[in-house]
Amino acid sequence: MKKISLFVMFLLPLTFYGQTQLSLEQCYNLAQSNYPLSEQSAILNQQSLIGQEVINKGKLPQFDLNAQATYQSDVISVPFPGATPLNKDQYRATVSVNQLIYNGGAIDAALTMEKADLNARQKQVEVNLYGLKKQINQLYFSILLSQESEALLNAKQEQLEAKLKEVKSGIEYGVILPASDKVLGAELIRLKQQLNEVTHSRNSLFQSLSTLVGKTIDQNTRLQDPEINSNITAQINRPEMELFQLRKSQIKTNEALLAKLNSPKVFGFATGGYGNPGLNMLDNSFQGFYTVGLRFSWNIFDWDVNTQKRQSLLMKNEIIETESRVFQLNTQIELDQQQSEINKLTEFITSDMEIIELRDEVLKSADAQLRNGVITTSAYITELTQLFEAKNTLSMHKIQLKLLKANYNTTKGQ
Repeated sequence: MKKISLFVMFLLPLTFYGQTQLSLEQCYNLAQSNYPLSEQSAILNQQSLIGQEVINKGKLPQFDLNAQATYQSDVISVPFPGATPLNKDQYRATVSVNQLIYNGGAIDAALTMEKADLNARQKQVEVNLYGLKKQINQLYFSILLSQESEALLNAKQEQLEAKLKEVKSGIEYGVILPASDKVLGAELIRLKQQLNEVTHSRNSLFQSLSTLVGKTIDQNTRLQDPEINSNITAQINRPEMELFQLRKSQIKTNEALLAKLNSPKVFGFATGGYGNPGLNMLDNSFQGFYTVGLRFSWNIFDWDVNTQKRQSLLMKNEIIETESRVFQLNTQIELDQQQSEINKLTEFITSDMEIIELRDEVLKSADAQLRNGVITTSAYITELTQLFEAKNTLSMHKIQLKLLKANYNTTKGQ
């Protein structure tokens, strides 16, 4: 048995030599860069640049073109003999330029708010992508488990084939009962069915993983078996925690903008035009004209609209703080449950190794009994199957433990 185990250990590296290797961290990175959701990051950047450009244009001069033609029922009368009466039909075309000079820094505050919004939206994309990690963990370690199961089944198949040769030789010399080789042959056929089932399952898992990471992964790819350590600490470093802080920053920048909106505003303006009459209402002819000046405006009373908006923002801030505490509480509950499962599986693995050691001794005894014709091949297969089931259980528990540790690290944000 030990010779066969050593043979399998040396065989596996040769079998997978030249195959593509893929690590868990690489799967994370592939999902981060290739998953369709990651495209939102570039779109959000472009959207924010357009928004900032629009806001900055508030500092540029604003041009207005106006034209009008009117007919009046009455006009100003000039009480002088021989004075020409004014026309009741009047015409005017003007071009006005308004230039913002001062608005209390409202434009700069709006730019700061736009950038804060971008940071929060980008972090939300990161949060959504981070949620893929547990799905990747599940698929990755399921594939690892299928690969381990396949290796064990291949090792069992090799041992049965070697035993079949011994049994046929024993039958030939009359040491072992006839038809004993048929039992081993049937077991080998069942093993091939199990290998076929494992292969189909693994291929399906690879397809799902390929879809998730946005890149085709060859079914012959060998996934690296990672060494995962989970540190028990009180700190949670999930991107959601950063998102809560960025949402609070959004509210602060919104408050700053609201404070600027009611600031006094100063504009410079100039208007040039052509019409009949011009600025001189008594001159009944077409003429050009212009005016230049400064305009000051200040909304000194807004029915407390600004104050109420600020109160609403304070309430939003409290809601975010509550959501943050709820998230931390639920995350800690999940971490406690995962740690409990980790402790349980660690104990299982210890007892699994003890079971394998005992089953190995039983199989050695059964092997000797089969050679001497004391037991049937069916009894031998039963002991062999129980040993490999114990090994398979150990492999399953080891993979499950790594999956739990990977999920623990993902939940904590490590």
